[in-house]
Amino acid sequence: MQTAVNPASHGLAPSSLTTLDERLREYVDNGVLPGWQLLVSRHGQVVHRRSHGLDNRDDMIFRIYSMTKPITSVAAMILHEEGRFDLADPLERHLPAFHDMRIFTGGDADAPETESARGSIQVRHLLQHTSGLSYGAFLDHPLDGMYRARGLGSPQPAGRDLAELTDAWAGLPLLFEPGTRWNYSVSTDVLGRLIEVVSGQDLDAFLAERVFAPLGMTDTTFTPTTAQRARLARLYTPDETGYLVEQTGETVLESSGFLCGGGGLLSTMADYHRFTQMLLRGGDTLDGVRLLDRRTVSLMTANHLPGGVDLAQAAVTIPEPGRYDGLGFGLGFSTDLDPIARGVTCAPGQYGWSGAAGTTFLIDPRHHLTAIFLTQLLPSPHTAAIRTLLSHLLHAGLED
Repeated sequence: MQTAVNPASHGLAPSSLTTLDERLREYVDNGVLPGWQLLVSRHGQVVHRRSHGLDNRDDMIFRIYSMTKPITSVAAMILHEEGRFDLADPLERHLPAFHDMRIFTGGDADAPETESARGSIQVRHLLQHTSGLSYGAFLDHPLDGMYRARGLGSPQPAGRDLAELTDAWAGLPLLFEPGTRWNYSVSTDVLGRLIEVVSGQDLDAFLAERVFAPLGMTDTTFTPTTAQRARLARLYTPDETGYLVEQTGETVLESSGFLCGGGGLLSTMADYHRFTQMLLRGGDTLDGVRLLDRRTVSLMTANHLPGGVDLAQAAVTIPEPGRYDGLGFGLGFSTDLDPIARGVTCAPGQYGWSGAAGTTFLIDPRHHLTAIFLTQLLPSPHTAAIRTLLSHLLHAGLED
């Protein structure tokens, strides 16, 4: 990765970055986070790299969990650009198990009441999280109880591959009529299976060939080598007193047995930086290879929630505490619609997403600004606050 340049020469006040470092260090010094890495870029140049409690090395490998979702979404849109499917295609056209879906209307997990869905899940609903699928983890709802009772909650138990899990998810009722609400779900995992069926390749092979190789993401994988495992950051979980306890070194694939397009990838700061720069450049890689059309990136980062509303109005549940007024959702990313409504300092059109272990990133196309924050705490209740802090102090430091 390139050496950091003077932030002032790229219109970002060093004082704001110093304040940001101080606020983030407090999370570690107070025993709330085990350590972190931070990278900020402006106009395609790295202007700030810091770490606290971790080595400041580009090749440390992190479990990025749901920051996998934007990568899987980009992979799907590569196939969409090739005409392999239309966003409005009924999902059953490609995955027949999703025909004649039913909607949960009442009862309990043991005796659910359902009715036939009026319409089909469309491919775009997977990208938008408006499919009506669930996760089996975040809702106090009978449907999530049905997921858990069948071993389909998150994380999923070992023994079933992606094809088997997708068919199992299709056998459960939906939470709502497709396209009418938003619910965080296994939609991106189903999208990964769609990629396999449409491309004729396993998900890991497709990502390696069509995303990671063109971008030079040499350390992003579901299956780390022995050498990569030696660089894997330690994962922590708070105990009942808040003390951070180190967890086992298993990856999602090792613990679940399937290629999890919604949360199974490992990556590094250097690799994810290359991914964010491709998006900021409108689909062009740093080496001049076009991965996506600029109009496709614009489509992905626009708000696709039904009726143009925000997540505060459309979401059944959101797994991460925080304010969601003025925050929309596109095809694999959240997108800021109204910073005033959110009370967050940023430009409209800023987008990004986060991961379960506290990782997060943001991309501000208007100011040619990106930021990536990596840590390893599962679960991490502080991600929304850290994301807001990043946005506030970085935009407060903009000098042009």
